[in-house]
Amino acid sequence: MKITQRTVQALGEDEAGTIVWDDALRGFGVRVNRNLTMSYIVHFRIDGKQRKSVIGRTDAIKAEEARRRARVLIGAASNGDDVIGKKQEVDNAPTFTALAERFIDEYIPYHLKPSTAADYQRSIKNFILPKLKNEKVEQITRQRIAEFHQSMAHTPYQANRVLGTLSIMLTQAEVWGMRAEGINPCLRVKRFKEHRRERFLSSTELSRLADALEEEAKTAPVTAAAFRLLILTGCRLGEIQKLEWRDVDLERSEIRLPEAKSKTGYRTVYLSSKGKTVLNSIPRLPGNPYVIHGRVPGRYLTDMQKPWRRIRKSAGIEDVRIHDLRHTFAANAASQGFSLPIIGKLLGHTQAQTTARYAHLSADPVRKANEDIARVLDASMSG
Repeated sequence: MKITQRTVQALGEDEAGTIVWDDALRGFGVRVNRNLTMSYIVHFRIDGKQRKSVIGRTDAIKAEEARRRARVLIGAASNGDDVIGKKQEVDNAPTFTALAERFIDEYIPYHLKPSTAADYQRSIKNFILPKLKNEKVEQITRQRIAEFHQSMAHTPYQANRVLGTLSIMLTQAEVWGMRAEGINPCLRVKRFKEHRRERFLSSTELSRLADALEEEAKTAPVTAAAFRLLILTGCRLGEIQKLEWRDVDLERSEIRLPEAKSKTGYRTVYLSSKGKTVLNSIPRLPGNPYVIHGRVPGRYLTDMQKPWRRIRKSAGIEDVRIHDLRHTFAANAASQGFSLPIIGKLLGHTQAQTTARYAHLSADPVRKANEDIARVLDASMSG
């Protein structure tokens, strides 16, 4: 039987559950389902492997068009071109969803610190998967990555962080055999320029902040103490927020942060007498290892942003972020003439260029000295 439009229309219950093969083109047929829906199919072998493919439903494509497509596939196979096999490989190739799941399970827990891990997972969940989840890892191009990066141009800092996460994911995809090696499409995608914000509190603002913290301490003394420690130590928020009493050595005036709790690995934070006074003012709760303890038994205070918004409003410094307290610590160290290596050590920086942003402030004492010397010399010359 040659499959034509007329023979297809004549098929009915007698052929239900069977395949009707074409006598004129071997491997071309019509599959009749038990509910009497029908599809054109093609079967053939190439290099000993059987290939099967559905060309289309009979109600969506004409018999002659289905025959033409079947002939193309069978002809390609006779020339050694496995079109169906290639398509199946593409269809079965891992998507970004599969890569993300494996990356979260097998890479993040073993290679990233908790704070960095949270940033990576946020980038994957909020930005990468919503745009790329169904795209094939093997087929993603530099042009597509550039378009994705450009779509976040309104948040340049976030866009660059997400691009960095994506680059690590695709490098790992090469390791796992999900993508050919040495062609990470994130390479040479130009990052957006980032204008680092430098916000330091003046002495007047620090005075107002001190008053606001005094008021906060009346109802939330632990919260107020947390912000005082941030100012007096220059620590990152997470380092104080998750600080445990076992990490504090008041006798030696030190906080020893283990690798898991510090962004740059194990480091020692040296406590001033004022810092020790703040720590001594915080009560220790039985069964709670955390210095900045929250209301939940055994846990640290998780929400620091809400009280900070209240405090900075009271102090009249509503544009100041919590991280700006760390900048203020560093700025004061620089303006008092301490060297950049010392400041870097105090802040726990591992790279000199990270501390270099305070270089212009460290010149202030030199300018003052120059001015004082010139004034004395000028006075002598005016004799």
